[in-house]
Amino acid sequence: MIARIVEIATATPACDFEQEYRGWAMRQLGGKREAKLFERMAERSGIEHRWSVLSEEDALLDRGQGFYSGGTPSTAQRMTIYAEEAPRLALEAIGRLSYLGEITHIVVASCTGFVAPGIDQIIARKLGLASDVERVLIGFMGCYAAVTALRTARHIVRSEPEARVLVVTVELSSLHHQSTVDIEPLLAGAQFGDGAAAAIVTGAGPGLAIGSGISAALEESDELITWRIGDTGFHMRLSGEVPGRIASALTRADVQEAILADAAPTSFAVHAGGRSILDAVQRGFDLDPDALDHSRTILREFGNMSSSTLMFVLERVMRDRPESGVALAFGPGLAMEGFRYGWHDAG
Repeated sequence: MIARIVEIATATPACDFEQEYRGWAMRQLGGKREAKLFERMAERSGIEHRWSVLSEEDALLDRGQGFYSGGTPSTAQRMTIYAEEAPRLALEAIGRLSYLGEITHIVVASCTGFVAPGIDQIIARKLGLASDVERVLIGFMGCYAAVTALRTARHIVRSEPEARVLVVTVELSSLHHQSTVDIEPLLAGAQFGDGAAAAIVTGAGPGLAIGSGISAALEESDELITWRIGDTGFHMRLSGEVPGRIASALTRADVQEAILADAAPTSFAVHAGGRSILDAVQRGFDLDPDALDHSRTILREFGNMSSSTLMFVLERVMRDRPESGVALAFGPGLAMEGFRYGWHDAG
């Protein structure tokens, strides 16, 4: 049984807050020397747009009467918005699928919020799915959670050939801005935006076959990417050492053998975690200049949407019907997760 992604649909909110964030971060840094560094890094980021579930007024950060204007919002205030907006954005992505069909399983990944009943239940009820639909909720894994969600769907289809699995990722990173005068968290926050994606994974029809998985954790790297819950939302640490560590790891013979296997892939779907991370992957595998164009386009138009980002990249990759490829994402650990893929016709 070959599990394959037969369709992916995506959705983003309406509010583009990229320029607003840059101005807010510069105001927090004031006249400090780091302000110029932030400005240079933001200009070189490769990001032109990021989208937020907040309204244009609420996304004004420290100006006007927005969500962030009356002091730093509590975690409870942020989760109240998440509980309302995360299912809404997820359902928008699902609604863009051309054919939902009779769903037997739903796998949802999200790391930017918590609510119970979970958004898997909320989505299932809003869609009117049967009460016996099996649900899996993957939380707090970070940017590589889409890989885990798709590999979980693959296992389901391989064990139950008639299964039709709805895979959903939804992330609302814009709910977690933090007031600070430290440049590192401001630069980390300058990467992230909101987005949702939905995919159908089944064992029939043409689609992108999900092959064997790839997993690796780098030694002594557990503090390079962290995502901790505080009283004022979730606090991200994204060390500037991450791209260098990734590039170094990808040049190792054992890592290259594990990822590339016996033949060089014709396609790469890499999580658009940042320009420097994409550059590190390109250097590590000695790829052609245009090999990561899909990832760079997603980064430019949407920023890093945590687990949803790779789904956006795969949506574009599917249009190429690649013969063979590798999907990779990086996240807390520092860990790398991925899978091999290739186009598979009906049958």
